[in-house]
Amino acid sequence: MCQCECVSHISRRKTSSSSSSSSSSSGGSSGKARSQVGKFVNQVGRAEAPREQRSSSDASRSSHRPPQEAATPHAPRPSPGSRTHGAPHPTPNMGSGHYFWAILYFASLCSASLANNAKINFREKEKKVLDQILGAGKYDARIRPSGINGTDNKATNVSVNMFLRSISKIDDYKMEYSVQLTFREQWTDERLKFDDIQGRLKYLTLTEANRVWMPDLFFSNEKEGHFHNIIMPNVYIRIFPNGSVLYSIRISLTLACPMNLKLYPLDRQICSLRMASYGWTTNDLVFLWKEGDPVQVVKNLHLPRFTLEKFLTDYCNSKTNTGEYSCLKVDLLFKREFSYYLIQIYIPCCMLVIVSWVSFWLDQGAVPARVSLGVTTLLTMATQTSGINASLPPVSYTKAIDVWTGVCLTFVFGALLEFALVNYASRSDMHKENMKKKRRDLEQASLDAASDLLDTDSNATFAMKPLVRHPGDPLALEKRLQCEVHMQAPKRPNCCKTWLSKFPTRSKRIDVISRITFPLVFALFNLVYWSTYLFREEEDE
Repeated sequence: MCQCECVSHISRRKTSSSSSSSSSSSGGSSGKARSQVGKFVNQVGRAEAPREQRSSSDASRSSHRPPQEAATPHAPRPSPGSRTHGAPHPTPNMGSGHYFWAILYFASLCSASLANNAKINFREKEKKVLDQILGAGKYDARIRPSGINGTDNKATNVSVNMFLRSISKIDDYKMEYSVQLTFREQWTDERLKFDDIQGRLKYLTLTEANRVWMPDLFFSNEKEGHFHNIIMPNVYIRIFPNGSVLYSIRISLTLACPMNLKLYPLDRQICSLRMASYGWTTNDLVFLWKEGDPVQVVKNLHLPRFTLEKFLTDYCNSKTNTGEYSCLKVDLLFKREFSYYLIQIYIPCCMLVIVSWVSFWLDQGAVPARVSLGVTTLLTMATQTSGINASLPPVSYTKAIDVWTGVCLTFVFGALLEFALVNYASRSDMHKENMKKKRRDLEQASLDAASDLLDTDSNATFAMKPLVRHPGDPLALEKRLQCEVHMQAPKRPNCCKTWLSKFPTRSKRIDVISRITFPLVFALFNLVYWSTYLFREEEDE
């Protein structure tokens, strides 16, 4: 009965202690637990004292029994497993048992106290803290926080960092690029300090930026921009116990990027991201890059025609008539991927130029084939050049791609002009051949006429020329000159003339010379072009 009473008493004590500790703190719960343990020890002591007295009185009555009532030696002893009915079972001495129950009860109270501490509603605590620091009449978001160490004559320092999530496109024609980033600002507002409940309340979270003071930062080279509200607005504000405020938001921006396209497509472009204060001067607000790693870039950043080589952070404070304003900038260095332009522009242009040289190997009499080949390559090259220029802005300087397409177009046009020259030379050669044929026919006709005269007038006399001529005779002088010419030393034969002499007509010679000259000049142009622009690219780097 006593054990049951103790257990019920313990259960009642646990229930009362759990109900009382739910509305008290950990310190009060431990104090009440100690007081309740003391009371329980006294109650258990008082409950054990009558039991000991009853056991001592039973022992004294058994000592005064008559001898016949005493246990005889022949009386059978009950077996250990048997039960005796009627006689009460002797109760062992429980004088020190109350210490065991006290320790057990104290442990149960401690566990209940810890459970009550774990069940503290911190969300309710956050609400109370937010109402305390941001309640009506307690905080004014229009007032700028004080400066360093709470001084009013110092500017508020705002630490800035960002995470570049993606760069969707870089438009050469509009000279702009689009970027998506997570933008973060951090500053200290002494008015927002609060108790962190012994380190258990790390920070408070807000989703309404208008509840606290915000820096008036804007992106100076921004063309378009928007926030992200799917599924919820991607923005949060964290307030730390020391008054530090962290503002984070995800935004997408389209920013201006002035480009220098002189080396296009072998160029590198620097696109900047500028942030500045709109209304607060440097006397009131100063933007600083976060120490360590202020700009982070996603690892799997992929651009279709560019590669992000590196980025640099710097300051760009600007002075106007109204004062000096704090400014930050990030310079993103992009290198254009040349493989795309090599496949899409340079190799096709080379193929068109080489195809235009095929006309040099066609017969000079194949006029339709050579004309159609030259005109087709010329129109194709002109179309490709116009397509390249359509994707680029009209600029006042010459680009590297303009030099390439212009020279290739010149070679194709030169091949067409070469056929026109060959056609003219062919017709000229035909005219000369016709004239020579006519001359030979006339000479043959005159010889035939002379022979006819000799046959008809056989009795005609002819004057004999003198055998010895005088020194002043022009015929003698002509003969002497011929002898002198034949006496001169023979000249060394010219290889080119000897080789060209194999081709009797001028039109054929022009084709043969073009077969060699055009490829050599084009190869020389390629050597000069690539060495010049690649060297300039290394200098710019």
